[in-house]
Amino acid sequence: MTYDFVALDRSSTVPLYQQLYENISSAIESGNLPQGTKLPSIRRFSEDLGLSRTTVEGAYQQLCVEGYIVSRPQSGYYVHLDIIVAAKHKNIKNPPKLNRKTADNIIYNLSSDSIDSETADIKLWRSYIKDVLKKQSVIVSYGEPQGEAELRRAIAFYSYTVRGVSCSENNIVIGAGTQPLLYLLCGLMREYGTNTAIEQGGFSKAERVFDDCGFHTAYVSGNMDGININELYNQKIKILFVNPSGNLITGQPMKMNKRYELLYWAEQCGGIIIEDDYNGELRFTSRPIPALQGMDSDRVVYMGSFSKLLLPSVRIGYMVLPPCLAEIYQKKSSFYNQTASKIEQLALARYIHDGRLDKQLRRLRKTYAEKSIVLNEALKKAFGSSAKITLHENSLSTTLVLENNGKDIEAAAFRRGLKVTHIKTETENEYALRLGFAGIPMSDIESAVEMLKQIINET
Repeated sequence: MTYDFVALDRSSTVPLYQQLYENISSAIESGNLPQGTKLPSIRRFSEDLGLSRTTVEGAYQQLCVEGYIVSRPQSGYYVHLDIIVAAKHKNIKNPPKLNRKTADNIIYNLSSDSIDSETADIKLWRSYIKDVLKKQSVIVSYGEPQGEAELRRAIAFYSYTVRGVSCSENNIVIGAGTQPLLYLLCGLMREYGTNTAIEQGGFSKAERVFDDCGFHTAYVSGNMDGININELYNQKIKILFVNPSGNLITGQPMKMNKRYELLYWAEQCGGIIIEDDYNGELRFTSRPIPALQGMDSDRVVYMGSFSKLLLPSVRIGYMVLPPCLAEIYQKKSSFYNQTASKIEQLALARYIHDGRLDKQLRRLRKTYAEKSIVLNEALKKAFGSSAKITLHENSLSTTLVLENNGKDIEAAAFRRGLKVTHIKTETENEYALRLGFAGIPMSDIESAVEMLKQIINET
């Protein structure tokens, strides 16, 4: 612990033990030392501050008497005062408004920010990281701007066998996820103009990048077959961001005839398609449809990532550039830095090479198929015909659409310890929640749905 909150005036007539007491009590009342914080031992505090042990002990004793801290035998001193409770009984000015529902206070997590902990290969992944760390000559140098060649070769093989992506390692650029790669891509696409299109419903993080880079984003409508391509011709757009593996609204993959129409549009207008294949390989109700890029590698930028296959904290994504953009990138590559960890890249390369990723993929498909069934059955039982329920395999979630009662169900659920995500709908009389099933234990799904039903009924 650092002691920046302690300010002692050794020339003051106020005793040092009292000054120390006042500094610590003020820090507790302000919330800077929250309940449960362990304080330094008397010996450590006296040595670090240059005070006598008697001075520190005197301050601690007064804090204990007044209930600010508590002494636990064989353990130490801990902050005991809960400022939210104390504010009701003591004149504490402007007590901080603390968000009591932190990640530790969430009872059920039905968001899409985590993966199944039981299938996560954490122990094995750690062993691959350790193997890379033993190679001192490798890790003491900067990484390649385009991404480590060993990983690019592994991805070229993996993406072809799993998604039908046709490329060489020279067309692959690695980065720390989709957003950093999109920023780089925007700098390569200037010849196509700054007007982009995206499916209605949107992908907010992509929209944020386009806006930051000065691109104007338009929306195109869609249906069960895919987006309305006529709108692309009418708006004279040359850049399209799309997810053919799973429509953002319907959750359905783009039909084959629509894919050919889309590629024909790109050829006719001289445009480019950014294929966001988010979790395209994780489809489990049917065999995944090969990537659009495999049908035309000259007009499609393919984007993939490993966050839901490995760990969300492993930020490694990649994009496959068509020859025209790959050439532009090679001319500029010396001006770019790599954003993904070199150590993690080399570990992932070996992980793929050893067949571990293929094994993990099969395990995840089975697990998420079972979880989706349990969640959807629980939702049908709880809401029946009063709600629309749609499975989104790619985002590992189900959309629950209810009648809009004007209430914020997401916020009400969060206050109760249930994490869900509100999403926009096409009509104002509907309220939609996206319920992720990746991170929640299978045994908790039915209880989480029951809690959600209760919250909705009470809101």
